[in-house]
Amino acid sequence: MRVAMGFAELDVTTNFTFLTGGSHPEEFVARAAELGIGALAVADVNSVAGVVRAHVAAREIAREVAARRAAPLIGPPRPAHIPKPPSADVETVPRVIPGARIVMEDGFSVTALPRDRGGWGRLCRLISRGRLRAPKGACRLTLDDLLEWGAGMELLLHPPAEVTPHWRAGARRLVRRFGAAVTLRMAPRYDGQDRARFAAHAALAAELGVPTVASAAPIMHRASRRRLVDVLTAIRLGCRVDELGRAARANAEERLRSEAEMRRIFAGHEAAVERSAEIAARCGFALDDLRYEYPSEIAGSESPAARLARLAREGLAWRYPEGAPERVRAMLEHELALIGKLGYEPYFLTVRDIVAFARSRGILCQGRGSAANSVVCYCLGITAVSPEIGSMVFERFVSEARDEPPDIDVDFEHERREEVIQHIYERYGRHRAGLCATVIHYRGKRAVREVGRAMGLSEDTIAALSSQLWGFSSSEGLEAARLREIGLDPADRRLSQTLALVREIIGFPRHLSQHVGGFVITEGRLDELCPVENAAMEDRTVISWDKDDIDALGILKVDILALGMLTCIRKAFELIRQHHRIDYTLATLPPEDPAVYDMLCRADSLGVFQVESRAQMNFLPRMRPRCFYDLVIEVAIIRPGPIQGDMVHPYLRRRNGEEEVRFPSDALGEVLGKTLGVPLFQEQAMQIAIIGAGFTPEEADRLRRSLATFKKHGSVSEFRGRFMRGMAANGYDAEFAERCFSQIEGFGSYGFPESHAASFALLVYASAWLKCHHPGIFACALLNSQPMGFYAPAQIVRDAREHGVEVRPVCINASYWDNVMEPDGRGGLALRLGFRQIRALREEDARWIVAARGNGYTAVEDVWRRAGVGPATLRVLAEADAFASLGVSRREALWAAKALAKGGELPLFAGDLDGEGIMEPAAHLPAMSLAEEVVEDYVALRLTLRAHPMALLRHLLTPPDGSPPVGAEPARGRLTAASG
Repeated sequence: MRVAMGFAELDVTTNFTFLTGGSHPEEFVARAAELGIGALAVADVNSVAGVVRAHVAAREIAREVAARRAAPLIGPPRPAHIPKPPSADVETVPRVIPGARIVMEDGFSVTALPRDRGGWGRLCRLISRGRLRAPKGACRLTLDDLLEWGAGMELLLHPPAEVTPHWRAGARRLVRRFGAAVTLRMAPRYDGQDRARFAAHAALAAELGVPTVASAAPIMHRASRRRLVDVLTAIRLGCRVDELGRAARANAEERLRSEAEMRRIFAGHEAAVERSAEIAARCGFALDDLRYEYPSEIAGSESPAARLARLAREGLAWRYPEGAPERVRAMLEHELALIGKLGYEPYFLTVRDIVAFARSRGILCQGRGSAANSVVCYCLGITAVSPEIGSMVFERFVSEARDEPPDIDVDFEHERREEVIQHIYERYGRHRAGLCATVIHYRGKRAVREVGRAMGLSEDTIAALSSQLWGFSSSEGLEAARLREIGLDPADRRLSQTLALVREIIGFPRHLSQHVGGFVITEGRLDELCPVENAAMEDRTVISWDKDDIDALGILKVDILALGMLTCIRKAFELIRQHHRIDYTLATLPPEDPAVYDMLCRADSLGVFQVESRAQMNFLPRMRPRCFYDLVIEVAIIRPGPIQGDMVHPYLRRRNGEEEVRFPSDALGEVLGKTLGVPLFQEQAMQIAIIGAGFTPEEADRLRRSLATFKKHGSVSEFRGRFMRGMAANGYDAEFAERCFSQIEGFGSYGFPESHAASFALLVYASAWLKCHHPGIFACALLNSQPMGFYAPAQIVRDAREHGVEVRPVCINASYWDNVMEPDGRGGLALRLGFRQIRALREEDARWIVAARGNGYTAVEDVWRRAGVGPATLRVLAEADAFASLGVSRREALWAAKALAKGGELPLFAGDLDGEGIMEPAAHLPAMSLAEEVVEDYVALRLTLRAHPMALLRHLLTPPDGSPPVGAEPARGRLTAASG
């Protein structure tokens, strides 16, 4: 394999220098391979966010070159999932050198390239220091920081446009501190002054006593990206492209250059070109050298293996108090042996300890994911789903073939997840724990909006284009006919340029955000593995890499996620414990209750987790679930994968006996048996690829990665040819293969594995059981967990009343902040609405009212005097009719509240000069009509207990005289008049 040693590009700026660089890291690597460049340093400004992508791209090219060398001259076509090289004769595999351009506040700029692992750790510490000093997205560093942390790196010093005495003094300090590690970087500006500039830089280097090195300082891989770079600059500066002036690129020359081009540009300074390869050779560090270590989780003198085995066996006795079945015991020992062989004990212990903390605080949680549905996780309390339910094989998720940690996500109550997050920071320290980043990419509407403004399109035109974008996230644009339909001219030059630039910017990174809950936890310092920076949220710190990056490097991630239904279930369990003295958990609910399944078969599922959507309500009576595994299927089947792959109706027909259950082969029958021969789960899609299409385990793992949710780059469709050929070669029907691949493509947008479906199905059953047997408590818990789910409080209350629950209004003497259950006087419970249902009432004021209530309030003024709340709060309570139990109507309460002066003074006319007081005549306020009461209820509470709004209009919609039905013109006319 040829490696060009005459030139190495050491200062590449990718599009991870956001809104500056014009090319992806992968594009730079591919172009470097095409140009024969042997080494490439990715050096974004104060960031290493794009380094991993370049590293992975170089690894893919190396795999392609090796595969082509090993392949016979005549043979099967190249597998579709392997990226095509830039050209068929590419033999150079660029070595990616991780680095960063350190831009300091005191005017210095240095490209820092670590020579070894220690240098990389110090570079990460340096960037972390600057990032943690500054708000999200910024970095504050000085030369003193670089002097402290710059050891172990090659430092390419950037000369400024004007060399000042301050700069000279700082440069000398740098040279004195790091000596031969400092080099003066020379880069062309393509303004006709480069020859003189190079001579001046060479003289400056001689003055400082350092050598020079040449770099093209590329910000794009090809010249064709120049227009897009100007658009990015305009977006960054908040102006139009035609207003950029000197900020625009003068030409398209700032691109990656070959060795021959560099020698031509730096004629007379060829030594600087050749020195780049010498520096690259000294930079021996690569991301493959990172050795990530899990937290050891050692307790005293007990090893992680011994601790995990002890906790798992204790959990087995806890889960099976009457003795575990022999099959489960065998599964546990098998899993422990495999975990021990691969050294994953600390991972499982980390997750277990996080879950144990949550349980110690009474925070409900539930694990899910590939490895979560295992006997070990069941015994550790990570999940409440019995491993006997699923059909997964542990080796599919924890195996010797896949050198990566298993996947466990843990959902926590959405109101209390922050407690868990802060516990992780406190336990491990912010230098050892941080959230993953999420790269926010340009997608359809944002791309149209920002590029359109930069190109000078009017807001009306941008809005018209946005309205036509149905997920405009691919390379395909809007059709000319559609543009004409919305009044735009597709031949307009500015419009056509804008659309072309929109297509080009799709997939570009826009900025970094924080992952929803993916924690990276390390044994050593996390900020020596990857830089750490502040997130936008208070008390959150994140690393620079996203989940794809850490997956590529084999770094552990534990997802600490929020789920509203867990909040609801925990509150419902507390209400049952309080009122019925029964202590339930997810694992101890009565299983397989026929009444629960009867309720679901009626589509009576409003508020029930995962099956409350209209699509699920339509599907439930057709599927008629009768056991827990039916719920597993129910959760997974109404998803883009099965729907797009036309798997829903065949499954229903087979389930209802309308179609014969058959399998394409005995081998696939083992995979598809539980789903009646129809693939519904992500794991099944992978197994079909392995068994049916002949994918290797490595290829199947690549397929699995491409099935990731909301994948930003690449497409599952790249596998089509390989998949179809493999299925045909193994004798499978083309129609079946096409349907299977359609489902796999659906998983490319949103995949749902059986392991996740099983965990979610437990929450479906738990919420359905609560609704079936305790509808009032379930409604109360739902209301106290808002906002969540599909339905507003008005719909939840109406559904509860339809289930026989007595719902009582907000009352100044009976309500608390939360909704509560209270005795109904007939041996049952009634749901009392809480102050939280009042739209404009603050929780703090409500708690003061409850604390000062004592034996009860007697008047509006009594609340004001005893609770100390202001007149504005009393008006809010009056508008919500909270004083009705005192015999005070809504209008009377509002009159009394408004009689109180602002600022907490005495009521108006409370006394005169003689101290006798003024007797204000009583106001005779007209009673409100039912319609007015209903309207005011919705204004104040967003619900009403009086009458359905349509009940007030029903006599207009069902005329007794046989006149035209609703929808005819006369009826609409009368309704309009009545409304007016």
